[in-house]
Amino acid sequence: MEVIQTTTEGSSSRTSLLDSSPQQPRHDKGDGDGDGDRTIDEALRQLETFLRVFGFCQYSLLSFALSSLSFLVVGVVTPLLCIELSNCSNCEKYQIKRFELEILVSEVVVAAISLLCISHNLRKYGVRRFLFVDRYHGRLIQFREEYVQRVRGFFRLLVIWILPCLLVKTIREIIRIIYAHQNSWWQSVAILFALIVSWSYSTIIYFSACALFNLVCNLQVIHYENYGKLLERDLDVLVYIEEHIVLTHHLSKISHRFRIFLLLEFLVVTASQFVALFQTTGNRGIINFVNGSDFVVCSIVQVVGIILCLHGATKISHRARGISSVGSRWHALVTCNSNEASQSGTLNSRGNMEASQALGSLPINYSESDLESIDVPLPVNTQLVSYMATYQKRQAFVSYLQSNPGGFTVFGWIVDRALIITILFVELSLVLFVLGKTITYTTT
Repeated sequence: MEVIQTTTEGSSSRTSLLDSSPQQPRHDKGDGDGDGDRTIDEALRQLETFLRVFGFCQYSLLSFALSSLSFLVVGVVTPLLCIELSNCSNCEKYQIKRFELEILVSEVVVAAISLLCISHNLRKYGVRRFLFVDRYHGRLIQFREEYVQRVRGFFRLLVIWILPCLLVKTIREIIRIIYAHQNSWWQSVAILFALIVSWSYSTIIYFSACALFNLVCNLQVIHYENYGKLLERDLDVLVYIEEHIVLTHHLSKISHRFRIFLLLEFLVVTASQFVALFQTTGNRGIINFVNGSDFVVCSIVQVVGIILCLHGATKISHRARGISSVGSRWHALVTCNSNEASQSGTLNSRGNMEASQALGSLPINYSESDLESIDVPLPVNTQLVSYMATYQKRQAFVSYLQSNPGGFTVFGWIVDRALIITILFVELSLVLFVLGKTITYTTT
């Protein structure tokens, strides 16, 4: 049985019980721990700097004012002025103002929801507590490396999805300006640059919020995946229960912090997609790449963001529910091994009992004073009692896991594969309803 050490310093009153890596001599890890701490600190510092640049870190009144002003100017006023200045009355083949305004509204709304929800949580908890890395302080080699990989994956995810959409958006704007410009070329180039900057700003804010939620879920998945390795160690069952309670508590915190964000984003994106579908299928004019590609780019960005959120939520729900199967398998293996190991002991104890009965059948004469002084012990199999107590503890632990499956919830609804399938069919029904209202066939 290993001894679990704890400290008494504030938030670090619990040390990690999930360090399943083999123990190494301390003189071999001294420099490595310092380098690893600097690595995770640098990764978190880069993440916080990125979030601060785009207005998520509103730690003071000044930063809140600057973030709000930047969003209003860059995300709302600038694209609205560009749409008005580049409006062409006879250029519906290259630009439809109604489409442009609807796309701008959807982009501004999802970006505003992302900025408000994420900045509120960061202002309340800070980056470390927001990501739940404050508990371990990055001192465990295994978690430290996983943390750094996940943070780097956050930036990689943004680059992979934003750059292709930015390329399509830029090509579309260039083609539109070439064929539909009415002003000087310098003004057209300025409008092009302003539209690209504004779109990039709003898109990065929305995508960053979705990728940040996915990052929080992936960081917790590390702990759930490593929880199975904890069962390989010879610890008390109470330790396993306490660690599972901590993981479940963190998962409930994540659900509470992100449920409004996820629900609002999903409703707005769904409404935006159906408005886009209704407008494109109900439009009587010609829709081509120039005047309709903004709907495609906007839809790709918003749908990918929702998919990232749902993927992170379902992944952590799947890992949380898989703990019960891991615990049941561990209980079965330990029970079978204990039975095999105790068979020889049972045979020995049975032989001892038979021997004691044989000895008791021998004619032995005791005097009355001898009988008064003799204290005959009752035969108790302590090994069996210990085994049954351990078995009952493991059985209680498995029952606890099965009755507390856990998972990411949105107001009581667990976000898992079954819920996603339900959402898919509801969305498909709405799509068919919109198509039935906009697309008609005539026999003439």
